[in-house]
Amino acid sequence: MGNSGMFWALLGAATAAMLAGMGSSIGVGKAGQAAAGVCSEDPTKFSKVLIMQLLPGTQGIYGLLIAFITLSQTGILGGAGSEISLVKGLLYFAACLPMGLVGLSSGKRQGEAAVASIGLVAKKPDQFGKAMIFPAMVETYAILALLISILAIFGVGSLAI
Repeated sequence: MGNSGMFWALLGAATAAMLAGMGSSIGVGKAGQAAAGVCSEDPTKFSKVLIMQLLPGTQGIYGLLIAFITLSQTGILGGAGSEISLVKGLLYFAACLPMGLVGLSSGKRQGEAAVASIGLVAKKPDQFGKAMIFPAMVETYAILALLISILAIFGVGSLAI
């Protein structure tokens, strides 16, 4: 069966990075479309809408972080990759899923909230601080998923199986 545990661990790392990155790219893309529309009417609002557009990008960063931690825990990142059991590989895969799945969903939803906030800033630039809160609230769930994945990955790493 070779090193099928390592396959599952790598698949987990890739899944976290891919899904969270997809969520971020969708969210940032939606917000970018709205931001471009606002800037076409009033270029002075560029910096405010740019900040709103960047918010959904954090999920991709979190997914990448989970991938790096998993690769480091399995020894691949340091070049000392060794055989790991199938069970441990599956556990690494499962540990990466919260960030991947929540990152995909929350990146998309944060983009939608950012679009609405960009609309608010377009009409009432003085409400920028309040507008930031709406997409930032979605971020809470991405951070919770990040924490769960980190704790689970380090937990799997400490298991002697």
